[in-house]
Amino acid sequence: MLVIDLHGGDNPYALAARLKDLPHLALLESAMRDARLGRWSYLAADPFAVFSARDGRAAWNGIDVPGEPLKALRRAFDVFRHEPRPDIAPFTGGAIGWFGYEFGRSLEELPAPAIPEPAIADLMLGFYDVVVVFDHETGVTRLVSTGLPERNPEARMYRARVRADEFLERLAQAPAPSGRGAAKLAFRSNFERPAYEAAVAKVVDYILAGDIFQANLAQRFSAALPDGFDPFAFYGRLRQANPATFAAFLDFDAVQIASSSPERFLELAGGRVESRPIKGTIRRSPDPAEDAARAAALEGSEKDRAENVMIVDLLRNDLSRVCADCTVEVPVLCGLESYASVHHLVSVVTGRLQPGRDGLDLIAASFPGGSITGAPKIRAMEIITELEGNARGVYCGSIGWLGFDGAMDLNIAIRTVTFRDGEAVFHAGGGITALSDPAAEYDETLAKAERLFRAFEPDR
Repeated sequence: MLVIDLHGGDNPYALAARLKDLPHLALLESAMRDARLGRWSYLAADPFAVFSARDGRAAWNGIDVPGEPLKALRRAFDVFRHEPRPDIAPFTGGAIGWFGYEFGRSLEELPAPAIPEPAIADLMLGFYDVVVVFDHETGVTRLVSTGLPERNPEARMYRARVRADEFLERLAQAPAPSGRGAAKLAFRSNFERPAYEAAVAKVVDYILAGDIFQANLAQRFSAALPDGFDPFAFYGRLRQANPATFAAFLDFDAVQIASSSPERFLELAGGRVESRPIKGTIRRSPDPAEDAARAAALEGSEKDRAENVMIVDLLRNDLSRVCADCTVEVPVLCGLESYASVHHLVSVVTGRLQPGRDGLDLIAASFPGGSITGAPKIRAMEIITELEGNARGVYCGSIGWLGFDGAMDLNIAIRTVTFRDGEAVFHAGGGITALSDPAAEYDETLAKAERLFRAFEPDR
Protein backbone atom coordinates (compact mmCIF):
# COMPACT_ATOMS: atom_id res chain seq x y z
CA MET A 1 0.00 0.00 0.00
CA LEU A 2 1.39 3.37 -1.06
CA VAL A 3 0.32 6.48 0.88
CA ILE A 4 1.10 9.97 -0.40
CA ASP A 5 0.23 13.24 1.34
CA LEU A 6 -1.46 15.83 -0.87
CA HIS A 7 -1.01 19.51 -0.17
CA GLY A 8 -3.58 22.26 -0.57
CA GLY A 9 -6.49 19.91 -1.21
CA ASP A 10 -9.11 19.74 1.55
CA ASN A 11 -12.04 20.37 -0.82
CA PRO A 12 -13.39 17.00 -1.98
CA TYR A 13 -15.72 18.47 -4.59
CA ALA A 14 -12.93 20.53 -6.17
CA LEU A 15 -10.66 17.50 -6.46
CA ALA A 16 -13.52 15.34 -7.75
CA ALA A 17 -13.95 17.84 -10.61
CA ARG A 18 -10.45 16.87 -11.78
CA LEU A 19 -11.38 13.19 -11.99
CA LYS A 20 -14.89 13.50 -13.40
CA ASP A 21 -13.88 12.28 -16.87
CA LEU A 22 -12.73 8.95 -15.41
CA PRO A 23 -15.20 6.05 -15.30
CA HIS A 24 -17.29 5.40 -12.19
CA LEU A 25 -16.45 8.56 -10.29
CA ALA A 26 -17.41 8.12 -6.62
CA LEU A 27 -17.42 10.87 -4.00
CA LEU A 28 -18.56 10.15 -0.44
CA GLU A 29 -18.51 13.50 1.28
CA SER A 30 -19.08 14.90 4.73
CA ALA A 31 -20.39 18.14 3.27
CA MET A 32 -21.67 19.12 6.72
CA ARG A 33 -18.61 19.10 8.96
CA ASP A 34 -19.15 17.48 12.34
CA ALA A 35 -16.53 16.23 14.78
CA ARG A 36 -18.29 12.87 15.21
CA LEU A 37 -20.03 12.23 11.90
CA GLY A 38 -18.42 14.60 9.42
CA ARG A 39 -14.70 13.96 9.79
CA TRP A 40 -14.01 11.86 6.68
CA SER A 41 -14.60 12.17 2.95
CA TYR A 42 -13.48 9.78 0.20
CA LEU A 43 -12.91 10.18 -3.54
CA ALA A 44 -12.30 7.37 -6.04
CA ALA A 45 -12.59 6.63 -9.75
CA ASP A 46 -11.65 4.08 -12.41
CA PRO A 47 -12.31 0.88 -10.43
CA PHE A 48 -10.54 -2.34 -11.41
CA ALA A 49 -13.88 -4.18 -11.32
CA VAL A 50 -17.62 -3.58 -10.99
CA PHE A 51 -19.97 -5.89 -9.10
CA SER A 52 -23.69 -5.60 -9.80
CA ALA A 53 -26.91 -7.46 -9.13
CA ARG A 54 -30.43 -7.34 -10.50
CA ASP A 55 -33.43 -9.54 -9.73
CA GLY A 56 -31.33 -11.85 -7.56
CA ARG A 57 -28.59 -12.42 -10.17
CA ALA A 58 -25.02 -11.15 -9.68
CA ALA A 59 -22.43 -10.07 -12.24
CA TRP A 60 -18.70 -9.28 -12.14
CA ASN A 61 -17.64 -6.83 -14.86
CA GLY A 62 -20.88 -7.58 -16.68
CA ILE A 63 -20.42 -11.36 -16.65
CA ASP A 64 -22.90 -13.42 -14.63
CA VAL A 65 -21.49 -15.18 -11.57
CA PRO A 66 -23.15 -18.04 -9.67
CA GLY A 67 -24.84 -17.78 -6.31
CA GLU A 68 -27.00 -15.33 -4.43
CA PRO A 69 -25.71 -11.75 -4.69
CA LEU A 70 -24.38 -11.43 -1.12
CA LYS A 71 -22.66 -14.82 -1.29
CA ALA A 72 -21.08 -13.89 -4.62
CA LEU A 73 -20.05 -10.53 -3.18
CA ARG A 74 -18.41 -12.23 -0.18
CA ARG A 75 -16.37 -14.42 -2.54
CA ALA A 76 -15.16 -11.30 -4.33
CA PHE A 77 -14.18 -9.58 -1.09
CA ASP A 78 -12.36 -12.66 0.15
CA VAL A 79 -9.90 -12.34 -2.74
CA PHE A 80 -8.84 -8.81 -1.78
CA ARG A 81 -8.85 -8.82 2.04
CA HIS A 82 -6.30 -6.60 3.76
CA GLU A 83 -5.62 -5.47 7.30
CA PRO A 84 -7.15 -2.26 8.69
CA ARG A 85 -5.01 0.88 8.62
CA PRO A 86 -6.52 3.09 11.35
CA ASP A 87 -3.40 5.27 11.20
CA ILE A 88 -4.57 6.40 7.74
CA ALA A 89 -8.38 6.34 7.68
CA PRO A 90 -11.39 4.07 8.28
CA PHE A 91 -11.52 3.35 4.50
CA THR A 92 -8.35 2.69 2.51
CA GLY A 93 -9.68 0.73 -0.45
CA GLY A 94 -12.67 -1.41 -1.25
CA ALA A 95 -16.10 -1.07 -2.79
CA ILE A 96 -18.18 2.10 -3.21
CA GLY A 97 -21.68 2.24 -4.61
CA TRP A 98 -25.30 1.57 -3.75
CA PHE A 99 -27.76 -1.03 -2.57
CA GLY A 100 -31.13 -0.08 -4.09
CA TYR A 101 -34.33 -0.39 -2.09
CA GLU A 102 -35.49 -3.27 -4.31
CA PHE A 103 -32.40 -5.24 -3.29
CA GLY A 104 -34.57 -6.19 -0.34
CA ARG A 105 -36.40 -8.55 -2.69
CA SER A 106 -33.18 -10.61 -2.84
CA LEU A 107 -33.39 -11.10 0.92
CA GLU A 108 -37.12 -11.62 1.51
CA GLU A 109 -40.21 -12.78 -0.37
CA LEU A 110 -41.72 -9.46 -1.41
CA PRO A 111 -44.06 -8.35 -4.21
CA ALA A 112 -42.66 -6.62 -7.27
CA PRO A 113 -43.63 -2.97 -7.76
CA ALA A 114 -46.23 -2.29 -10.43
CA ILE A 115 -43.90 0.19 -12.17
CA PRO A 116 -40.29 -1.05 -12.14
CA GLU A 117 -37.10 1.00 -12.46
CA PRO A 118 -35.24 -0.96 -15.16
CA ALA A 119 -32.38 1.55 -15.51
CA ILE A 120 -31.27 1.10 -11.89
CA ALA A 121 -29.40 -2.00 -10.72
CA ASP A 122 -30.48 -3.42 -7.37
CA LEU A 123 -26.83 -3.40 -6.33
CA MET A 124 -23.89 -1.58 -7.93
CA LEU A 125 -20.38 -1.45 -6.45
CA GLY A 126 -17.10 -0.33 -7.96
CA PHE A 127 -13.97 -2.05 -6.57
CA TYR A 128 -11.39 0.72 -6.15
CA ASP A 129 -7.63 0.36 -5.76
CA VAL A 130 -6.95 4.13 -5.44
CA VAL A 131 -8.74 6.33 -2.91
CA VAL A 132 -8.21 9.97 -1.92
CA VAL A 133 -8.87 10.32 1.81
CA PHE A 134 -9.84 13.65 3.40
CA ASP A 135 -9.46 14.07 7.16
CA HIS A 136 -11.40 17.26 7.88
CA GLU A 137 -10.38 17.27 11.53
CA THR A 138 -6.65 17.52 10.79
CA GLY A 139 -6.89 19.03 7.31
CA VAL A 140 -4.71 16.22 5.93
CA THR A 141 -5.51 14.77 2.50
CA ARG A 142 -3.85 11.55 1.34
CA LEU A 143 -3.82 9.43 -1.77
CA VAL A 144 -3.88 5.71 -1.02
CA SER A 145 -2.90 3.31 -3.81
CA THR A 146 -3.19 -0.40 -2.93
CA GLY A 147 -1.90 -2.02 -6.13
CA LEU A 148 -4.91 -4.31 -6.34
CA PRO A 149 -5.95 -6.51 -8.04
CA GLU A 150 -2.32 -7.68 -8.29
CA ARG A 151 -1.51 -10.42 -5.78
CA ASN A 152 2.25 -10.83 -6.19
CA PRO A 153 3.94 -8.33 -3.79
CA GLU A 154 6.36 -6.92 -6.40
CA ALA A 155 3.70 -6.62 -9.09
CA ARG A 156 1.34 -5.08 -6.58
CA MET A 157 3.81 -2.40 -5.49
CA TYR A 158 4.65 -1.64 -9.12
CA ARG A 159 0.97 -1.17 -9.94
CA ALA A 160 0.46 0.93 -6.81
CA ARG A 161 3.19 3.35 -7.96
CA VAL A 162 1.95 3.51 -11.55
CA ARG A 163 -1.64 4.13 -10.48
CA ALA A 164 -0.60 6.72 -7.92
CA ASP A 165 1.36 8.62 -10.58
CA GLU A 166 -1.66 8.52 -12.93
CA PHE A 167 -3.94 10.01 -10.29
CA LEU A 168 -1.39 12.59 -9.11
CA GLU A 169 -1.04 13.82 -12.67
CA ARG A 170 -4.79 14.20 -13.05
CA LEU A 171 -5.20 15.87 -9.67
CA ALA A 172 -2.58 18.43 -10.66
CA GLN A 173 -4.49 19.44 -13.79
CA ALA A 174 -7.20 22.07 -14.05
CA PRO A 175 -10.72 20.67 -13.69
CA ALA A 176 -12.78 19.97 -16.78
CA PRO A 177 -15.31 22.69 -17.65
CA SER A 178 -18.54 22.39 -15.69
CA GLY A 179 -21.92 22.21 -17.36
CA ARG A 180 -25.30 23.49 -16.26
CA GLY A 181 -26.36 22.29 -12.83
CA ALA A 182 -29.60 24.27 -12.56
CA ALA A 183 -32.68 24.67 -14.71
CA LYS A 184 -36.36 25.42 -14.37
CA LEU A 185 -37.80 21.92 -14.42
CA ALA A 186 -41.43 20.88 -14.57
CA PHE A 187 -41.49 18.37 -11.73
CA ARG A 188 -44.52 16.14 -11.47
CA SER A 189 -45.45 13.78 -8.67
CA ASN A 190 -46.98 10.34 -8.78
CA PHE A 191 -49.39 11.69 -6.12
CA GLU A 192 -51.52 14.80 -6.12
CA ARG A 193 -52.28 16.05 -2.60
CA PRO A 194 -55.72 14.35 -2.34
CA ALA A 195 -54.29 11.02 -3.52
CA TYR A 196 -51.36 11.20 -1.10
CA GLU A 197 -53.65 12.07 1.80
CA ALA A 198 -55.89 9.15 0.84
CA ALA A 199 -52.87 6.85 0.82
CA VAL A 200 -51.92 8.09 4.30
CA ALA A 201 -55.46 7.38 5.47
CA LYS A 202 -55.19 3.88 3.98
CA VAL A 203 -51.98 3.27 5.98
CA VAL A 204 -53.81 4.42 9.13
CA ASP A 205 -56.58 1.94 8.31
CA TYR A 206 -54.00 -0.85 8.06
CA ILE A 207 -52.61 0.22 11.44
CA LEU A 208 -56.02 0.24 13.11
CA ALA A 209 -56.75 -3.18 11.57
CA GLY A 210 -53.62 -4.55 13.25
CA ASP A 211 -51.53 -5.17 10.10
CA ILE A 212 -48.68 -2.85 11.10
CA PHE A 213 -47.63 -0.24 13.63
CA GLN A 214 -46.30 2.23 11.03
CA ALA A 215 -45.16 2.50 7.41
CA ASN A 216 -43.03 4.99 5.52
CA LEU A 217 -44.94 6.46 2.57
CA ALA A 218 -43.25 8.57 -0.13
CA GLN A 219 -44.19 10.53 -3.19
CA ARG A 220 -42.00 10.44 -6.30
CA PHE A 221 -41.02 13.59 -8.20
CA SER A 222 -39.67 13.45 -11.75
CA ALA A 223 -38.81 15.92 -14.50
CA ALA A 224 -37.25 15.87 -17.96
CA LEU A 225 -33.77 17.41 -18.14
CA PRO A 226 -32.68 19.94 -20.76
CA ASP A 227 -29.77 19.15 -23.06
CA GLY A 228 -26.42 19.80 -21.46
CA PHE A 229 -27.60 19.41 -17.85
CA ASP A 230 -24.65 18.39 -15.66
CA PRO A 231 -25.55 16.20 -12.63
CA PHE A 232 -22.09 16.80 -11.11
CA ALA A 233 -22.64 20.55 -11.23
CA PHE A 234 -26.06 19.99 -9.66
CA TYR A 235 -24.44 18.08 -6.82
CA GLY A 236 -22.17 21.08 -6.28
CA ARG A 237 -25.28 23.18 -5.72
CA LEU A 238 -27.00 20.55 -3.58
CA ARG A 239 -24.05 20.21 -1.19
CA GLN A 240 -24.32 23.95 -0.55
CA ALA A 241 -28.12 24.14 -0.38
CA ASN A 242 -28.44 21.11 1.90
CA PRO A 243 -25.06 20.15 3.42
CA ALA A 244 -25.17 16.72 5.02
CA THR A 245 -22.85 14.37 6.83
CA PHE A 246 -23.50 11.40 4.50
CA ALA A 247 -23.56 13.13 1.11
CA ALA A 248 -22.50 11.40 -2.10
CA PHE A 249 -22.09 11.74 -5.84
CA LEU A 250 -21.81 8.63 -8.01
CA ASP A 251 -21.43 8.50 -11.81
CA PHE A 252 -21.91 4.93 -12.95
CA ASP A 253 -22.25 4.82 -16.74
CA ALA A 254 -25.79 5.94 -17.63
CA VAL A 255 -26.81 6.62 -14.01
CA GLN A 256 -25.72 9.51 -11.79
CA ILE A 257 -26.72 9.90 -8.16
CA ALA A 258 -26.54 13.04 -6.03
CA SER A 259 -27.32 12.51 -2.35
CA SER A 260 -27.43 14.84 0.65
CA SER A 261 -28.44 12.30 3.25
CA PRO A 262 -28.19 13.11 6.97
CA GLU A 263 -28.80 9.51 8.05
CA ARG A 264 -26.39 6.68 8.76
CA PHE A 265 -27.81 3.23 8.15
CA LEU A 266 -24.92 1.02 9.28
CA GLU A 267 -21.37 1.60 10.38
CA LEU A 268 -19.14 -1.36 11.16
CA ALA A 269 -15.68 -0.86 12.64
CA GLY A 270 -13.71 -3.38 14.67
CA GLY A 271 -16.81 -5.51 15.12
CA ARG A 272 -18.81 -2.61 16.58
CA VAL A 273 -22.07 -1.69 14.81
CA GLU A 274 -23.84 1.66 14.85
CA SER A 275 -27.13 2.73 13.27
CA ARG A 276 -28.66 6.21 13.55
CA PRO A 277 -32.36 6.05 12.57
CA ILE A 278 -34.17 9.33 11.89
CA LYS A 279 -37.86 9.52 12.76
CA GLY A 280 -39.55 12.83 13.47
CA THR A 281 -39.16 15.95 11.33
CA ILE A 282 -40.23 19.58 11.48
CA ARG A 283 -39.51 22.43 9.08
CA ARG A 284 -37.04 25.06 10.32
CA SER A 285 -37.87 28.77 10.61
CA PRO A 286 -35.59 31.69 9.69
CA ASP A 287 -36.69 33.39 12.93
CA PRO A 288 -34.44 32.10 15.76
CA ALA A 289 -37.15 32.21 18.42
CA GLU A 290 -39.67 30.43 16.22
CA ASP A 291 -37.01 27.93 15.12
CA ALA A 292 -36.23 27.09 18.75
CA ALA A 293 -39.92 26.72 19.50
CA ARG A 294 -40.34 24.31 16.60
CA ALA A 295 -37.38 22.24 17.78
CA ALA A 296 -38.90 22.07 21.27
CA ALA A 297 -42.26 21.09 19.82
CA LEU A 298 -40.63 18.24 17.88
CA GLU A 299 -38.84 16.99 20.99
CA GLY A 300 -42.15 16.99 22.85
CA SER A 301 -44.24 15.47 20.05
CA GLU A 302 -45.98 12.29 21.22
CA LYS A 303 -46.52 11.16 17.63
CA ASP A 304 -42.92 11.68 16.52
CA ARG A 305 -41.37 10.14 19.62
CA ALA A 306 -43.63 7.09 19.32
CA GLU A 307 -42.64 6.75 15.66
CA ASN A 308 -38.96 6.92 16.56
CA VAL A 309 -39.20 4.44 19.43
CA MET A 310 -41.00 1.88 17.26
CA ILE A 311 -38.20 2.00 14.68
CA VAL A 312 -35.57 1.75 17.41
CA ASP A 313 -37.25 -1.45 18.58
CA LEU A 314 -37.24 -2.78 15.00
CA LEU A 315 -33.53 -2.02 14.60
CA ARG A 316 -32.71 -3.59 17.95
CA ASN A 317 -34.42 -6.73 16.69
CA ASP A 318 -32.59 -6.63 13.33
CA LEU A 319 -29.17 -6.12 14.91
CA SER A 320 -29.83 -8.82 17.51
CA ARG A 321 -29.98 -11.37 14.69
CA VAL A 322 -26.22 -11.01 14.10
CA CYS A 323 -24.92 -9.26 17.23
CA ALA A 324 -23.70 -10.99 20.36
CA ASP A 325 -26.16 -11.43 23.22
CA CYS A 326 -26.61 -8.43 25.51
CA THR A 327 -24.55 -6.10 23.29
CA VAL A 328 -27.36 -4.23 21.49
CA GLU A 329 -27.90 -0.89 23.23
CA VAL A 330 -29.55 2.50 22.65
CA PRO A 331 -27.16 5.18 23.94
CA VAL A 332 -29.28 7.99 22.43
CA LEU A 333 -33.08 7.94 22.17
CA CYS A 334 -34.86 10.72 20.24
CA GLY A 335 -31.95 13.16 20.23
CA LEU A 336 -32.42 16.45 18.34
CA GLU A 337 -30.30 17.12 15.22
CA SER A 338 -30.67 20.25 13.07
CA TYR A 339 -30.00 20.61 9.34
CA ALA A 340 -30.40 23.35 6.75
CA SER A 341 -34.17 23.07 6.33
CA VAL A 342 -35.41 20.69 9.03
CA HIS A 343 -34.96 19.48 12.59
CA HIS A 344 -34.90 15.69 13.12
CA LEU A 345 -35.25 13.28 16.02
CA VAL A 346 -32.33 10.84 15.77
CA SER A 347 -31.64 7.78 17.90
CA VAL A 348 -28.46 5.71 18.08
CA VAL A 349 -28.51 1.92 18.21
CA THR A 350 -25.25 0.00 18.73
CA GLY A 351 -24.10 -3.59 19.04
CA ARG A 352 -21.15 -5.94 18.57
CA LEU A 353 -21.13 -8.63 15.88
CA GLN A 354 -21.10 -12.27 16.87
CA PRO A 355 -17.78 -14.05 16.19
CA GLY A 356 -17.70 -15.29 12.61
CA ARG A 357 -20.21 -12.71 11.36
CA ASP A 358 -19.31 -9.94 8.91
CA GLY A 359 -20.73 -6.81 7.31
CA LEU A 360 -22.61 -8.75 4.65
CA ASP A 361 -24.36 -10.76 7.36
CA LEU A 362 -25.28 -7.44 8.95
CA ILE A 363 -26.74 -6.16 5.68
CA ALA A 364 -28.70 -9.38 5.18
CA ALA A 365 -30.18 -9.06 8.67
CA SER A 366 -31.19 -5.42 8.51
CA PHE A 367 -31.60 -4.19 4.90
CA PRO A 368 -33.45 -2.01 4.05
CA GLY A 369 -33.27 0.23 7.08
CA GLY A 370 -36.31 0.14 9.33
CA SER A 371 -36.58 3.92 9.45
CA ILE A 372 -37.70 3.96 5.81
CA THR A 373 -39.91 0.87 5.85
CA GLY A 374 -41.97 0.69 9.02
CA ALA A 375 -42.85 -2.05 11.45
CA PRO A 376 -43.26 -4.95 11.17
CA LYS A 377 -40.86 -4.54 8.27
CA ILE A 378 -42.07 -7.12 5.74
CA ARG A 379 -45.77 -6.24 5.98
CA ALA A 380 -44.91 -2.53 5.89
CA MET A 381 -42.89 -3.08 2.70
CA GLU A 382 -45.80 -4.93 1.12
CA ILE A 383 -48.08 -1.99 1.88
CA ILE A 384 -45.52 0.51 0.57
CA THR A 385 -45.32 -1.37 -2.72
CA GLU A 386 -49.11 -1.52 -2.97
CA LEU A 387 -49.69 2.19 -2.32
CA GLU A 388 -46.69 3.82 -3.99
CA GLY A 389 -46.83 1.82 -7.22
CA ASN A 390 -43.41 2.91 -8.47
CA ALA A 391 -40.17 1.16 -7.62
CA ARG A 392 -38.01 3.27 -5.33
CA GLY A 393 -34.69 2.51 -7.01
CA VAL A 394 -31.79 3.96 -5.06
CA TYR A 395 -34.13 5.95 -2.78
CA CYS A 396 -34.35 4.41 0.69
CA GLY A 397 -31.61 1.98 -0.17
CA SER A 398 -28.04 2.72 0.91
CA ILE A 399 -24.99 4.48 -0.50
CA GLY A 400 -21.53 4.12 0.96
CA TRP A 401 -18.37 2.05 1.23
CA LEU A 402 -17.37 -1.48 2.19
CA GLY A 403 -13.68 -1.84 2.98
CA PHE A 404 -11.45 -4.76 2.03
CA ASP A 405 -10.62 -4.89 5.77
CA GLY A 406 -14.24 -5.74 6.69
CA ALA A 407 -15.31 -2.28 7.87
CA MET A 408 -18.16 -0.37 6.22
CA ASP A 409 -20.27 2.77 6.40
CA LEU A 410 -23.61 3.09 4.60
CA ASN A 411 -26.16 5.89 4.56
CA ILE A 412 -29.91 5.77 4.13
CA ALA A 413 -30.41 7.16 0.64
CA ILE A 414 -32.85 9.97 1.40
CA ARG A 415 -32.60 13.52 -0.03
CA THR A 416 -31.25 11.69 -3.07
CA VAL A 417 -31.67 12.47 -6.78
CA THR A 418 -31.16 9.89 -9.52
CA PHE A 419 -30.39 11.02 -13.07
CA ARG A 420 -31.01 8.55 -15.89
CA ASP A 421 -32.54 8.48 -19.36
CA GLY A 422 -32.68 12.30 -19.54
CA GLU A 423 -34.75 12.55 -16.37
CA ALA A 424 -34.23 13.58 -12.73
CA VAL A 425 -36.08 11.55 -10.10
CA PHE A 426 -36.29 11.91 -6.35
CA HIS A 427 -38.66 10.97 -3.53
CA ALA A 428 -39.76 12.46 -0.24
CA GLY A 429 -41.74 10.67 2.42
CA GLY A 430 -42.39 10.14 6.09
CA GLY A 431 -43.47 7.63 8.67
CA ILE A 432 -47.21 7.14 9.10
CA THR A 433 -48.62 6.12 12.48
CA ALA A 434 -52.10 5.87 13.98
CA LEU A 435 -51.74 9.52 15.05
CA SER A 436 -50.82 10.82 11.58
CA ASP A 437 -52.76 13.70 10.06
CA PRO A 438 -52.86 13.21 6.25
CA ALA A 439 -52.52 16.92 5.45
CA ALA A 440 -49.58 17.33 7.85
CA GLU A 441 -47.87 14.26 6.40
CA TYR A 442 -48.15 15.67 2.88
CA ASP A 443 -46.68 18.97 4.08
CA GLU A 444 -43.79 17.11 5.73
CA THR A 445 -42.82 15.54 2.40
CA LEU A 446 -42.63 19.01 0.86
CA ALA A 447 -40.47 20.26 3.75
CA LYS A 448 -38.03 17.41 3.13
CA ALA A 449 -38.03 18.07 -0.63
CA GLU A 450 -37.61 21.84 -0.33
CA ARG A 451 -33.82 21.95 -0.52
CA LEU A 452 -33.77 19.57 -3.47
CA PHE A 453 -36.17 21.78 -5.39
CA ARG A 454 -34.09 24.80 -4.41
CA ALA A 455 -30.86 23.23 -5.69
CA PHE A 456 -32.44 22.84 -9.13
CA GLU A 457 -33.63 26.46 -9.29
CA PRO A 458 -31.37 28.80 -11.34
CA ASP A 459 -29.78 31.63 -9.39
CA ARG A 460 -31.68 34.86 -9.64
